[in-house]
Amino acid sequence: QVQLVESGGGLVQTGGSLRLSCVASGRTFSNYTMGWFRHSPGKERDFLAAISWSGAKLSFADPEKDRFIISRESGKNTAYLQMNDLKPEDTAVYYCVARDRPEFGRNEGYRPQEYDYWGQGTQVTVSS
Repeated sequence: QVQLVESGGGLVQTGGSLRLSCVASGRTFSNYTMGWFRHSPGKERDFLAAISWSGAKLSFADPEKDRFIISRESGKNTAYLQMNDLKPEDTAVYYCVARDRPEFGRNEGYRPQEYDYWGQGTQVTVSS
């Protein structure tokens, strides 16, 4: 059983930055891809970014999403999401995810149902 624990959320003013962390535990964490989604009331879960075991990054070609930068500590069970220039519409619960595959195939990694493990989520609130 894999457990994912997010931290780093909180209240920030418009234009501010936050860095979310996700630590995985429970078994040897190798050959996993990790990612981040967010969810706000009335909306679908929103893919932000993902990263493979080798460090290949996955994201949409969306200028708005360029503010979100994923990284991963090599050889460690930790992933990060650096969030810059935050806006009130970024207010949501942010979830760390992981799946039992080391790399992304074509058109893989964008959908929530592709991930096997989810964290409890961390609230991010951006005030105007």
